Amino acid sequence: MIRLGAPFRIKDRFVRFLCLIIFSVFFTFLSAEGDLSIRSKKLELKLGSDESDYHMSQKVFEMETGRAYRLEISSMGFKEYEIEAEEFFSNIWIRSIEIDGVEIVAPVLQEIEFEREGEIEIKFVPIRPGKFDFEIEGLQNKGMVGKFIVK
Repeated sequence: MIRLGAPFRIKDRFVRFLCLIIFSVFFTFLSAEGDLSIRSKKLELKLGSDESDYHMSQKVFEMETGRAYRLEISSMGFKEYEIEAEEFFSNIWIRSIEIDGVEIVAPVLQEIEFEREGEIEIKFVPIRPGKFDFEIEGLQNKGMVGKFIVK
């Protein structure tokens, strides 16, 4: 007795399995917003300028989840600037923080305070979409507020 159906069933299963793999890979590439394999995107925030102690170089930052970023924050040292962005900081994965050539690995940030002129670089990946406000404590009425928008 010869059974012809058995080899065809194996072939059908293999074809279904192969289609499932191809569909999964294709869907993954379509749904991913960011790509950690490429270089991080640089973002800059400068606090204070020659024209005004209350100047901020940028007030809105747009980002994508799953993409690597480097946020460079610098202070001209005219005022004491205390950056509060607790909700944003709790929705990012911090890769590292660098201050004056010293790298710090910390899982979370609460706030960043500049008592004098200086610079900090935060390397991170946004992990949750949303609109997150940030402000310079005590200087909100001078216009020192902004927003991180993560898509």
